[in-house]
Amino acid sequence: MRALEDISFTAPTGEITCLLGSSGCGKSTLLNLAAGLLDVQQGEIAVGEETLADATRNPPPEKRPVGLVFQDGALFPHMNIAKNIAFGLSGSNQGAVAKWLDHVGLSDLGERFPHELSGGQQQRAALARAMAPGPEVLLMDEPFASVDIVLRRRLRRDCRLLLKEQGATTILVTHDPSEALDVADRIAVMEGGRITQFGTPKELHDTPATASVGAIFGGAQVISAKRKGDQLATQFGDWPLECLAGELPEGDRFDLLVSAENMHVFAEADGLQVRDRHVLRVGERIVLTGSDGGEITFEGLAGMEPSDRYCVLPGAGSVRAFATI
Repeated sequence: MRALEDISFTAPTGEITCLLGSSGCGKSTLLNLAAGLLDVQQGEIAVGEETLADATRNPPPEKRPVGLVFQDGALFPHMNIAKNIAFGLSGSNQGAVAKWLDHVGLSDLGERFPHELSGGQQQRAALARAMAPGPEVLLMDEPFASVDIVLRRRLRRDCRLLLKEQGATTILVTHDPSEALDVADRIAVMEGGRITQFGTPKELHDTPATASVGAIFGGAQVISAKRKGDQLATQFGDWPLECLAGELPEGDRFDLLVSAENMHVFAEADGLQVRDRHVLRVGERIVLTGSDGGEITFEGLAGMEPSDRYCVLPGAGSVRAFATI
């Protein structure tokens, strides 16, 4: 079984490219191949015009022009922060330590040891250590996952600012779509060892290649359907073709992207049951369930009663359809 299949993309110079996907999709495997932690068995990895690794040549990480930042920082616990940053520098570049401590906001903490810093400070130190030697490419594996959500947002913002100011070519791995949108210039969405779509955040949001990509970036839910004359048969009832935002693809089975905000709800005696009502800042989120256990979510000002039953219809031109793969 192959962990990766038919992978090909270019991380543009000076940009932040994000590998986004769920656990097991192959994103960390791809990063480890670039880092030299795994051997390339087929294909090649190049930096600029130079082949870095292929099936016949796999130099170790220390022989590659890359910097590494891991989820836990991986700082040397027996060294203070200044010595951690200085570790990869030649003797003539030791003066760069103070500069990098300043870059990451740790100017007064160089003498402290890793265990004396917060999680966010440790990640800043790890970033400085990776960037100080001036690598051609910076590789980051879930670098913000170990810090709390409030700090994570600030750390992501500060990290992007630093990477862009330094003109660093960066490949970042994450499972979090919001992180990818916050940090990346381009995103490679991965599923099952393949890149499903590669593009800018705007391209992925506006023109998703698959229903799953649309669900990630558009916040929509995916509903299965099949053609039934001039309607689409779903487990929640038959919907008119007028609900589609474009032409129906070839085939007879489809994945529909349906927005919870673009739906109409009507009372119906044998319709869907209300499973949950969640009051939002504006309106409510209602989870409806059918007799087969399927669920669909509606958001709006509905005033729905848990004891009643309902049918749902998407608004005209609000649904995107993709051929089921």
